[in-house]
Amino acid sequence: MNKNVVIAIVLGVLVVVALVQAFQLVGLKNKLAGGGVQTASVSAPTQQGGGGSGAQVPSSLQNLPQMVGGC
Repeated sequence: MNKNVVIAIVLGVLVVVALVQAFQLVGLKNKLAGGGVQTASVSAPTQQGGGGSGAQVPSSLQNLPQMVGGC
């Protein structure tokens, strides 16, 4: 096959994919604006000082450092 034909086919596929994503984005934007999508609020478990009774944490996560990285 000619190199230009391959480039044209790949470019055409990319344009089609971009158009499909644009329509999906517009549809999602309209759903969010109209309230058609319910978002689930995920809240992080609160950490209580002094080892008080808080959320149940798996044993593999109990001995992790408080801050990872940083100074």
